[in-house]
Amino acid sequence: MSFNELLLFNTSIGKEKMNSIITPEVKCPFCERENLTDIIAEEEPLLLVKNKYPVLQDTYQTVLIETHDCKQELSGYKKDHLYKLIRFGVDNWLAMEESGQFNSVLFFKNHGPFSGGTIAHPHMQIIGLKNVDYRKNILPENFQGMTIDSAPGAELNLSTQPRIGFYEFNAMIKDMSRLNLFADYIQATVHYVLHHYNKHCNSYNLFFYHLNDTIAVKIIPRFVTSPLFVGYSIPQVSDSLETVVKDVRKRYFK
Repeated sequence: MSFNELLLFNTSIGKEKMNSIITPEVKCPFCERENLTDIIAEEEPLLLVKNKYPVLQDTYQTVLIETHDCKQELSGYKKDHLYKLIRFGVDNWLAMEESGQFNSVLFFKNHGPFSGGTIAHPHMQIIGLKNVDYRKNILPENFQGMTIDSAPGAELNLSTQPRIGFYEFNAMIKDMSRLNLFADYIQATVHYVLHHYNKHCNSYNLFFYHLNDTIAVKIIPRFVTSPLFVGYSIPQVSDSLETVVKDVRKRYFK
């Protein structure tokens, strides 16, 4: 990996960031909407704002605030709000891509103490990378897996060649007409991860990808990362994939 493929983290800005996940008594900045500045787009209750703490150099960092309520969570959203959120997020992500100002654009969500997030209030992030192309590190086989559900132009599967390891769910669509089904796949999987997959799981990530003609998202339950991956970049895959596929299918896609 060359130096130009690394993201530089500004430590002095990072020290200023509050962490409402580790210290819940910290006042949530996303609840105090009257104090928010640099609003880029708004579709009540959704807000896209410039990140107040741009810790990554040579990037354009934005935050998508999903709701007024700190206590809400994506798996419990009503369908109209869910569909509105995913469309708003994807539209703004693709618009940033199409602007031509960035080498690539990240779109992701952290939830829970093991996700890498610092603010508990439901939000996503869209980050334009001026020098780094995230797609160089993505392999097509990372999105192959055992099918849970499918429809013309859409699929939900459980990865047989995960990027990090164990259980990684992939939702994919070929065009925007399937965006509501895409949102349904995301919500069902997140609900399964938090309520049925493992009683100790309270964290997950969503990572979105735009790969040729496909929009994809990885839904990844998060725990302490495997030392084999941290030290050697060796993913592990579970021997119970088929059991999980059958369980998700039975609960959500009868």
